[in-house]
Amino acid sequence: MNGPLAPYAGRLADGIAALGLTLPQAIVDKLLAYGELLLKWNRVYNLTAIRNPQEVVTHHLLDSLAVLPLVGNLRTLADIGSGGGLPGIPLSIVRDGLVVNSVETVNKKATFQQQAKIELQLGHFTVINKRVEQVQPDSLSGGAAEGVISRAFSSLADFARLSGHLVAEGGALYAMKGVHPADELAALPAGWIVAEVHPLTVPGLDAERHLLVLRRQPG
Repeated sequence: MNGPLAPYAGRLADGIAALGLTLPQAIVDKLLAYGELLLKWNRVYNLTAIRNPQEVVTHHLLDSLAVLPLVGNLRTLADIGSGGGLPGIPLSIVRDGLVVNSVETVNKKATFQQQAKIELQLGHFTVINKRVEQVQPDSLSGGAAEGVISRAFSSLADFARLSGHLVAEGGALYAMKGVHPADELAALPAGWIVAEVHPLTVPGLDAERHLLVLRRQPG
C-alpha cells in the first residue's frame, strides 16, 4: 500500500503484537485499508475529529483492538453510536465469524460504514441507521446480542437505559471509557451493576483507557 497510513504499517504491526494478538498479514492489510477509507471519507464527511494518520492507528485501530481479548469470544455484538464504525469494523475484520450490528443514527456515518462493509467484504457486519431506542432485538442480525458495546456514549446511565433492551439473557454491556468514570457509577439505572472493570493499555497511546462490563442485577 502507498496511502497515508503506509508509513505507520509497522507501528500497527508492533501494536498488534504488543496486545498479544497474532493476525494474518491479510487481516492487518484490511485494517490498514479501513483506516485509509476512514481518512479519505473524513476529508468530506467529518466522520471523526482525528485526521492524523498516526493517530488513526493508535486512537482508532489499536484502541478498538485493545478490547478484543475481552469480547473476542462473543458470537454476536451490537456497536452503539458507532460513528465511523468504531470499534465494530476493526473487530469485524479481525473476528470474521463475529456477527456485528452497528447502530448509528447519523446518515452520513452509516453510509460510510455501508461502503466500508462492501469494500472490505465484511459478510457478518450489518449497519442499522436508527436511534438505538428505536432498534428492537429481533431486528438485529442474530437477535439480541451477547455483547452491546459503545465507545462514544456520554454516560453509563444513558448507555444502560437506551441500549439495555438489546442485550441477550446472560449477556452484557461493554462501555469503553477513558479515565475510570467513578462519578457515573452511582447513576446507573436500577437493575444494572458494574460487574467488571478492566484497565486497558493501548500501544502508543499515553492515556487512560478502561472497559467496564455492566450486567443485569441477579434476582
